[in-house]
Amino acid sequence: MVIRAPRQASTQPAFVLHHYDWSETSLILDLFTREQGRLAVVAKGAKRPYSQLRSVLLPFQRLLVGLGKAARDERSETEVQTLRSAEWAGGHTLPGGAALFAGYYLNELLLKLMARQDPHPRIFDAYAATLPLLREDEDQRSQAALRAFELRLLADLGLLPDLSMVTQTQRALEPERLYMLSAEMGVCSLSHEAPAFGAMQLVQLQAALLHGSQAALQQACFDCLPSLKACLRGLLHYHLGHKPLRTRAVMLDLQKLLD
Repeated sequence: MVIRAPRQASTQPAFVLHHYDWSETSLILDLFTREQGRLAVVAKGAKRPYSQLRSVLLPFQRLLVGLGKAARDERSETEVQTLRSAEWAGGHTLPGGAALFAGYYLNELLLKLMARQDPHPRIFDAYAATLPLLREDEDQRSQAALRAFELRLLADLGLLPDLSMVTQTQRALEPERLYMLSAEMGVCSLSHEAPAFGAMQLVQLQAALLHGSQAALQQACFDCLPSLKACLRGLLHYHLGHKPLRTRAVMLDLQKLLD
C-alpha cells in the first residue's frame, strides 16, 4: 500500500516508535529512520476514517517514507517534518504477548537514550534484525536477541567500554580470572556479589561487536545470558537516570497479577 504526494519525494527506511494526537485529524510521529536517526514528523489527515495511512503507520512495521522540509514547532522547540509518503516495506506481522512487550521495550530504549537527528545506521539495522526474533514464550533465542540489541545500542552510543580489557589499566583480561562490568568502573575484577563473566566470554562479546554482525553478537550472548541480563539491566538503569522504563514496570505488574 502506497500513499504518494503530488511531487515525488525520495524515500528512506523507517519505523514508527511512538505517536500522539496533533489535531482532530493528524498525528505527530516519532520515526526512527536509518539515514537521519529519530525524527518528529507530522502525518496530516492520518486519523481520518478513510485515510490509507491508518493501516500503514503501525509500530514494528518496516516502512519507506518520504519527508518534506523541517519546520520548527515553537511550543516544543523541535524541528518537525511533514510526511509526504509512506509505504509498507514488507516484514513480519505485529508481535503478540511477551513479544509485544519486548518490542515496546526496544522502542522505549530508543526514545529515551537516542537524541533526535543523530543517525546510527548500525542501531537501525540491529533493531530491524531483532524484531523478527522476539517470541511470545521468551525463549533463549529471543533473550539473546534482546541482549545483543542492548549491547549494540550501548556500544554505538559510546556508553559501553571495550570489553576485552580492564578499563582502568587498559590491560588484557587474564584467562583464569572472573570479571564484572560496572557502570562506574567498566570492566574490572570480580570483587563482590555481581554478575560474573569469564575473560573469554567478554572477549567474544567484544569481537562480535567489532565484527558488526548482529547474528554473531547474538551467538556470543548465548554463553552468558543470565549474567548478561542482570548486568545490562544495571547499566541501562544507570544511563537512563531519572527516566525509568514504563514497559518494564508494566511487565512486572502483569507478572504479579498472573502469579
